[in-house]
Amino acid sequence: MSSNPVSKLCYNSSSKVWQISTTMSSASLNVLFQAIMNALEAAIQTFTKAMLIKRTFTKTMRYTRIISTLFPSTLKKGLSMNLNASRFANRLTIPLKISRIAGFFATILILVSTGLSHANAPLDRIVAIAEEDIILDSELKQNMEYIRQDFLQRSGTLPPEDIFRNQVLEKLITESLQLQMAQRGGLRIDDDSLNITISKIAAQNNLSVEQFRDQIEQEGQSYSYVRDQIRRDLLISQLRQQIVGRRINITDQDIKNFLASDTGKTKTSTVYHIGHILIPLPAHASASELEVTRKKAQRVHQTLLDGASFEDTAAAESGGQNALQGGDLGWRNASQLPSIFAEPVEQMASGAISSPITSASGFHIIKLIEKRGGETHIIPQTHVRHILIKPNEIRDQLAAKNIIDRIRNDITTGKSFEEMAKTYSDDPSSARKGGDLNWVNPGTLVPQFERTMNNATIDKISEPFLSQYGWHILEVMGRRDQNMGKEYRLNQARAFLQKRRFEEELQTWVREIRQDAYVNIKI
Repeated sequence: MSSNPVSKLCYNSSSKVWQISTTMSSASLNVLFQAIMNALEAAIQTFTKAMLIKRTFTKTMRYTRIISTLFPSTLKKGLSMNLNASRFANRLTIPLKISRIAGFFATILILVSTGLSHANAPLDRIVAIAEEDIILDSELKQNMEYIRQDFLQRSGTLPPEDIFRNQVLEKLITESLQLQMAQRGGLRIDDDSLNITISKIAAQNNLSVEQFRDQIEQEGQSYSYVRDQIRRDLLISQLRQQIVGRRINITDQDIKNFLASDTGKTKTSTVYHIGHILIPLPAHASASELEVTRKKAQRVHQTLLDGASFEDTAAAESGGQNALQGGDLGWRNASQLPSIFAEPVEQMASGAISSPITSASGFHIIKLIEKRGGETHIIPQTHVRHILIKPNEIRDQLAAKNIIDRIRNDITTGKSFEEMAKTYSDDPSSARKGGDLNWVNPGTLVPQFERTMNNATIDKISEPFLSQYGWHILEVMGRRDQNMGKEYRLNQARAFLQKRRFEEELQTWVREIRQDAYVNIKI
C-alpha cells in the first residue's frame, strides 16, 4: 500500500519567503487537482447566480504568470497537468471579491499541480497590490535597475536606497492604475505604432533600430523590457490625453488675456532663422584696407545673388564664429538680434539676402532663412477634392478598387467629378460638396493622401491610391502661399495654455486616482 501523500506550503520567518515541498505522487496530485477544480467551479456557479455585479474572471491568467515566475525550476518527470485558463476565463464571470477568492483557489490548485524538482524553491514576493493588479519584487528590482542605469548615463545622483525604492514603487503603482484604466477603456498600442516610435527614438540618437537595440544590450539592459516600457508609456500617454485633455477648457478670453501679457507677447513674437557672413576688417584699418574689404564683401554678396550656396560661402569666406556651421545663427526673436541686424531683418522676406552692412568689426551679409510667428506665417496650401470608396462587410478591397477604377474612367471620359463624388463617395462631409476639401494646410491629411496630393498635377485626376480609410482618387484644383500669421499666433497661444494647464491638471488627476484606488503596500 502506498504511503499517504504530503504537501506543505510553509512560511520561512528568517528569509521572509514562502516555500513549498511535496512528496505527493502524480496520481494523488491528479485526484486532488480534479477535486479542487470541481469544488471551485461549483462555488463560482453559486456566487454568479447570487450576485448582480459581474466582472470577467481574468485573474487565473495573472496567477498562472505569477506561478511561472515564482517556480523557475523544472517540473518532476511524469507530472503533466494543465490548467485550461482560457476555459476558466470564458466560463467565470464574477464580482471582484469573488474573483480574488477564486484566484486564491486557482493559485493553490496550480501550486499543487507543480511538483518541484527542488523541494524548497523560494517564491517571488508580492510588494504591492493595486486594484486588480499586483507588483512583484522582481518587477520592482528590474525598474530600479533600469532607472539607476539611466541616472548613471546622465551622471545623476540617486537618493538614498530606501527613498529610491519607495519612489520607484509609487511610480509602478500609479502606472499600474493608469494601465488598468486604459485596458478597461479599450485602448491599445499596436506593433506598427510602437515600431514607428522606436524608430524615431533611434533616429534622435543618430542610430538605426538595430544599432539602438545593440546599444541597449551592450549597456546590460533587456531590449524586450525597454520595448515593453515604451509601449506602456505610449498607452499611458494616450489615456492621459483623452481623460486629462477633456478636463481642460481654453476660452477665447483666456487666449486674449494671454496674448496681452508680457509672457504672451514673448512666446508669440516673430522669430527669425538667420544666416550670417562676416568679412572682417583688420584692427585699426586704414582707408585702403577698408576699401579692399568693402570690395570683397560686395564680391561675396554678388556671388550669393548669382546662386552660390550661402552655407558653403560662409564656411569659405566668413570670419564669424559660426562660419563652420554654414553661418547659421539659429532661431532668434527681434530682441536677441544684434542691433545692426534687427531693422533690416524685420523688413526682409524669407530667403532674402541683405546688402553688406557696415560695423566696426567689418561687413555683414545676412540671409533670412525663414521667419515664423507674429503676424506673418506663410504656409503653402493646396485646394483639393477627392472621392473615397471604403471596403465594408459586402465589399472587399478588390471590389472597392474596381469601383474606384470605374469612377475614375467615367470622370476622365467626360462625367462630372462633382456629381460622381455626390453619388458614390463614402466621405459624407466632402461628398455633399462634390468631394471638395477646400484649401488644406501641410500635415492635416494622412500621409498617403498628402504624398499623392503633393505630387499631383493641377487639374489632372490622380491614379487610385490606398489609405487607411479606403481607395481614393483626387484632383488638385490650385496651390498658393497663404499668410496664416493671425491664426498661427492664436494657435500658438492656445497650445501654450493647453500645455501649461495640462501639466497642472495631470498632477491633480494622478493624485485623485491614487487616493481613490485600493492599494496595499507589502514592504
